[in-house]
Amino acid sequence: MSDCIFCKIAKGEVNTRLLYRDDKVVAFNDTNPQAPTHILVIPIDHYDSVKEMDDELLIGRLFTVAKEVAGKVGLKHYRLVINTGIGAGQSVFHTHLHVLGGRLMSWPPG
Repeated sequence: MSDCIFCKIAKGEVNTRLLYRDDKVVAFNDTNPQAPTHILVIPIDHYDSVKEMDDELLIGRLFTVAKEVAGKVGLKHYRLVINTGIGAGQSVFHTHLHVLGGRLMSWPPG
């Protein structure tokens, strides 16, 4: 999708310091952090939301990379979140996994 900011980041068209990159997934810091540590893990290929994804290996890869990046930045406790649709708070329509940490998380979250 040509106007998708996350596609541009994944393609290297936007100058963003990546915390992780492989042939399927990239991870980077959120520009609007909701916690002291707020990392986004995204598939390189565009999917509007996780509802469109049927590649179980890719979905698993997102979670594996989230775990690896959390460890890399020193998070011992963190929350993983995927918002799916406007009603759930999704604001960028490219599947992304939030890694939130560095503070006490309350429950329920929203």
